[in-house]
Amino acid sequence: MKLQELAHRLGGRLENASAPIDIVGVAGIEQAKPGQVTFVANSKYAASARSTSASAVIVGDDFPAIQRPLLRHGNPYLAFAQAIDIFHPQSRRSPGVHLTAIIHSSSKIGKRAVIGPYVVIEEDVEIGDDCTLLAHVVIYPGVRIGNNFFAHAHAAVRESCVLGDNVILQNGAVVGADGFGFAKDDKGEWRKISQSGPTVVENDVEIQANACIDRASVGETRIGRGTKVDNLVQVGHGSKVGERTLLCAQVGLAGSTHVGNDVILAGQVGVAGHCSIGNGVIATAQSGIPNDVPEGKVVSGYPAIDNRQWLRAVAIFSRLPELARNLRISRKGSTTQETIK
Repeated sequence: MKLQELAHRLGGRLENASAPIDIVGVAGIEQAKPGQVTFVANSKYAASARSTSASAVIVGDDFPAIQRPLLRHGNPYLAFAQAIDIFHPQSRRSPGVHLTAIIHSSSKIGKRAVIGPYVVIEEDVEIGDDCTLLAHVVIYPGVRIGNNFFAHAHAAVRESCVLGDNVILQNGAVVGADGFGFAKDDKGEWRKISQSGPTVVENDVEIQANACIDRASVGETRIGRGTKVDNLVQVGHGSKVGERTLLCAQVGLAGSTHVGNDVILAGQVGVAGHCSIGNGVIATAQSGIPNDVPEGKVVSGYPAIDNRQWLRAVAIFSRLPELARNLRISRKGSTTQETIK
């Protein structure tokens, strides 16, 4: 593909590229070779953009001018992602049902379905058109799933859960497992609380490997439209997560947590039960959130506080031994002065 055609397909504009340039693939800026396109999203990497062996670099509109072919775009990261799709299109499996799959006679599967080996679809299930269920996927009774569903090997959807269109489950994802609910009886033994409410996953959600979205004891657990759930995330029973939110690796939401729209919870963030996280909140990695967080806040640390305050506190923390030593010297000097008087 010529660089000019790639720029047209990505909706970008070329700079320093009057002669035709062949592009055969994409690569990271350090690994790129002639014939490949790479990207830089931050102007502080201008030196790397100058030294890379790539034939062209996708950059933002505000990236400084350099003497090499550039493909400018308002969103260079998105443009690079689209370039990857162009050079590495997803293969489409041929529709059909593997001989080892078990599908209950009462269930309804839409057109052009791909059902892999040892898939189990239990009674009264409805799945829309263009679904793909790979090996060992299990769909429990009463599940409702929309169009263009893709479940990788060993994903599971539990009874009566509802999934919208364009939902992707990566390997080992579990939607609708029992919430962690127990009550002590008169003998001091833990008695299981039935988890009767389903998990609802709205359109355009991706749940990645070994993430668990628990069902509710009553009511429902809900994941909003366009939200992305990373590997090893735990969403507790009765929680509600808004639209376009990112739950990054190993995030844990205790039961009945409410998370707003456009929230980013970075890796290993933990949220206590019954907390409310407002729209647009960002919690940096390993933050612990024991209380509600207002809309638009950036928080860090445990207990999570305003990010700027946390940065100041961390800067002071590394100086605590020095400050303590100076304080001891100061106190010792004061005592000496008092003795002289």
